Amino acid sequence: MNSFSKIGIVFGLLLCVTACADKNSPNYQYMPNMYEPVGYEAYGEVDFLPNRQEAMAPPANTISRGWIPYGYENTPEGKELARIQKSPLDSLSMEEDLAVGGQLYTIYCAICHGDKGDGQGTLVKREKILGVPKYSDPARNITIGTTYHTIHYGLNSMGSYASQMNTKEMWQVSEYVMKLKQDLTK
Repeated sequence: MNSFSKIGIVFGLLLCVTACADKNSPNYQYMPNMYEPVGYEAYGEVDFLPNRQEAMAPPANTISRGWIPYGYENTPEGKELARIQKSPLDSLSMEEDLAVGGQLYTIYCAICHGDKGDGQGTLVKREKILGVPKYSDPARNITIGTTYHTIHYGLNSMGSYASQMNTKEMWQVSEYVMKLKQDLTK
């Protein structure tokens, strides 16, 4: 009986100790700054930044990384000036640029212009949009410069893709469009 009472007392003490423990909060934090981060609201006020604001406008006369300003305006005259523009891409890596341009063309352009550039994309076949021209149309006289200008600013019902692609990617797609035009006019 004596051993049963000792086991009962030990069991009771263990029950009391475990009943007081809270599993939702740790007893001790070694470095509380790592466990409890200080979050800032994007447009909230903070006291250590200028104007007490975290999201600030970029400094004057700066451009985003990876973006190159385009020197032609979004006018018919600007498009005609862009006609004589050459591609700034390296001619030694043309195969790689065409491969990347082909992938980007499939993502952004083929839905309307078709995989071959014949103006028979999925949306045209389903008659969701009409009037998508072929790249081989001799009356259009597209060049790599006008292709880039159209991708950058958009034309008619085609919107601008400058927000989806960076400058290099737009040139790669332009190179690929010229390859499709060359394949269609053979």
